[in-house]
Amino acid sequence: MTYKIRGEIPKKNADEMGEYSPLVKKLLFYRGVTTKTEANRFLNPDWERDINDPFLIFNMEKAVDRILTAIGAGEKIVIYSDYDADGIPGGVVLHDFFKKIGYTNFLNYIPHRHDEGYGLKAEAIEKFAKDGVNLIITVDLGITDIESVALANKLGMEVIVSDHHLPVILNGVEVLPPAFAVLDSKQSADTYPDNMLCGAGVAFKLVQALLKKGKEQGLFLDIPDGWEKWLLDMAGLSTIADMVPLKKENRVLAKYGLTVMRKSKRVGLLALLRKMNISQKDLTEDDIGYMIVPRINAAGRMDHPMRAFELLSTQDSAEAEHLAEHLSHINDQRKGHVAVIIKEARKHLELRELREVIVVGHPEWMPGVLGLVANKLVEDFKRPVFVWGYDSAGKIKGSCRGNGTMSIVELMRAVPEGIFLDVGGHHEAGGFSTIHEHIHTLEETLSDLYMKMNIETGEAVKYIDSTLTLDDVTWKTFKEIDALSPFGLENEKPVFLFENVEIDAMRIFGKTKEHLGLDFRDSDNRKVSAIGFFLTDKNFPDIKMGSGEKINLIASFERSTFRNVTELRLRITDILPPSDNA
Repeated sequence: MTYKIRGEIPKKNADEMGEYSPLVKKLLFYRGVTTKTEANRFLNPDWERDINDPFLIFNMEKAVDRILTAIGAGEKIVIYSDYDADGIPGGVVLHDFFKKIGYTNFLNYIPHRHDEGYGLKAEAIEKFAKDGVNLIITVDLGITDIESVALANKLGMEVIVSDHHLPVILNGVEVLPPAFAVLDSKQSADTYPDNMLCGAGVAFKLVQALLKKGKEQGLFLDIPDGWEKWLLDMAGLSTIADMVPLKKENRVLAKYGLTVMRKSKRVGLLALLRKMNISQKDLTEDDIGYMIVPRINAAGRMDHPMRAFELLSTQDSAEAEHLAEHLSHINDQRKGHVAVIIKEARKHLELRELREVIVVGHPEWMPGVLGLVANKLVEDFKRPVFVWGYDSAGKIKGSCRGNGTMSIVELMRAVPEGIFLDVGGHHEAGGFSTIHEHIHTLEETLSDLYMKMNIETGEAVKYIDSTLTLDDVTWKTFKEIDALSPFGLENEKPVFLFENVEIDAMRIFGKTKEHLGLDFRDSDNRKVSAIGFFLTDKNFPDIKMGSGEKINLIASFERSTFRNVTELRLRITDILPPSDNA
């Protein structure tokens, strides 16, 4: 990894941003905020000012009218959502709405990740038809399910697609599913001010619109104005989990979502927090990303995603405790599976010469966990990685991750037709399927394409926001940085260089000695601690890290509340050799 320290910002921009500290101005500037007005808006999200009218979403009026008609006629409704930490909470959002208005003729459906796979499936649609379903509302999927929506229409059902992914483009022409209404701001006809909402975010906007129009028609009058804000625990969770840009409306949903989660009475969420020993009032986006999301996703990877849905939607405390325990248990199993596969993959890769792109797999590897494996292998080998296994139907499926030098999806789309059966994903992450005949030549094909596309194969550049000293590790500095939270995509957590800092003490801790702790002393002999999870001194074999040794530390700030003790510390991003002037 190559690092580059961001330069000072232009004086005119520093002057324009007014009274904010030099550090805050610098952090804002490099996140695209350059004026005082923009800074005030970014640092102080306002619900009334920053949340857009849901009816600005194309087809929202049409979708709302159809759902209100279904409610009035007592039609049977299916909420069909994806099996991840966007689709599951999004399904909970609509579930809670129907429960709140007292409507009972509906059900939530989430496809089994391994047995059914992603998307709106024909087998499920045929079952819905037999069960007398009238209306299907998708959450976080459907925009590419053209044939499945057509089948639903043929069988007498109507579909409202609620999604946030890109539509199909054939020969330069956008092809949408033949749904009654499509809610997806990435379709060309949509002019909504923010087309980057996650799936649960779109579901939240749908509930907002349903309540607004319903009350105008004399419905739902017993529901207090603003009740839907309690659903922000789910919409905010997904906004943070699904790696959408935390700008514009997403920043508001994430910020208010965290506020609601810290006050939520949702028994499943509370049970899960207790199980993980997380203080609800101190919940952060890191807790969501590193603790909550893996347990939600573990349901789909290791069991059935409905277990996570049931946890988040139940009102039964005993059931919540049982499900929280179950998800934690299968998440531990998931960790074990991932660790074994990573070990096997590394052993396999050590025996061969590495190409520009790595493709590795085994028939016994479970596809549902391979994205996590690919993540780790990218960290280890600094190049795009494709990892594959066999699903329950005997098909080759896999996950891929990029190394920051190019779009992994664009690389897959450049592969000659017929090699991949299916591809999808985002800039850094994707999924694919192929057949046995192609898997053994896939690495060569991808590596050659990688080179032909004239992509830089060197290490990606990661920016350091500023250079600080150990004397700067104070609650005052933390408060300045934390004003920019919640952090995520396009608002990454700031990282800093602490140059030539002398180690006072080093420790390796954890059940299996997998974490690194370093202590330093500032100019007043005050202890400053730094933590690196899943890092040890073995990750830095060329760097001396004993007491008295100097290093260049790259780290971010964090507030720890472990065991109810509040502590300011640094989170280690990387450790480099000391500078020449050490």
